[in-house]
Amino acid sequence: MKEISKKDKRAWLIDSSIYVFKSWYTYPECADIHGNSINAVRGFLEFVFLLLKTENPKLIAFAFDESLTTSHRRDIYPDYKANRSPAPESLRYQFGLCREFIEALGIYQAASLEYEADDLIGTWAKFLNQQSIPVNLITADKDLAQLVTEEDYWWEYLRGEKLDIKKITKRFGAKPNQIADQLAIAGDKSDNIPGVPGVGMSTAGKLLKKFETLDQLFSRVDEIADMQIRGAVRVRGLIIENKNTIKLSKRLTEIVCDIETVQMQDFRLKVVDTSLLELICNQLNLSRESTDQWLKLQKTLTQS
Repeated sequence: MKEISKKDKRAWLIDSSIYVFKSWYTYPECADIHGNSINAVRGFLEFVFLLLKTENPKLIAFAFDESLTTSHRRDIYPDYKANRSPAPESLRYQFGLCREFIEALGIYQAASLEYEADDLIGTWAKFLNQQSIPVNLITADKDLAQLVTEEDYWWEYLRGEKLDIKKITKRFGAKPNQIADQLAIAGDKSDNIPGVPGVGMSTAGKLLKKFETLDQLFSRVDEIADMQIRGAVRVRGLIIENKNTIKLSKRLTEIVCDIETVQMQDFRLKVVDTSLLELICNQLNLSRESTDQWLKLQKTLTQS
């Protein structure tokens, strides 16, 4: 394996499920050779091809979400994401194909039955940062903004929204290391995380701008009443009343960055048997031209 040059030492960590789901809802219907729907796969692969061809990453990994039935967050709070219906079998099938395709490219991918993709990415990012390797977090999920440190980016790739620490603070109203606290106060309806009723992200951000941390917020809670925010006295009462809810929610909003069971890789692309890629391209009913483009891209990535 070639030594990676200093200028190429940046890792790309992909929050894959978001892009699979996006394609599931927006990409035109199409089928594989067995007649199974694969619109989510085809849309996801368009995103992957664009990313790989444009950016030519040297260090890259894709994280996928698995079933939530054994999620460690469900152990903490059984109603976590209880508002979501289980993925239909057709979509589960397509997730499997997406993972197989990434493997066939020689790119590292992983999922966990206990932890979410966010936690895998958090563990990878911490490991890489400890090696002085900055990361690009490719996602559309604000939760992952909490992982950004100096030289890292939170990047909604398809929209071209690339945020560093300063831009995250402006965009979300809190610094990266405060995002989990902000979500714990405001709650997150999409994940069914309880927060303080009537206190949104904006107010939560203003509270953290003054108090920095939840511990400081709780220890100086009386000062809230004197803040220049709407309903300051009411907000003070709500924070006191919902202190335990905030603490519970913080355990749900904070990304786990030290999963012991995660096996660390060097995240470089591997040279693999091209017949595997041809086989899955055939299963997906890709044209000869499209298959050849993937094979050419794979060769370029592993040889550069």
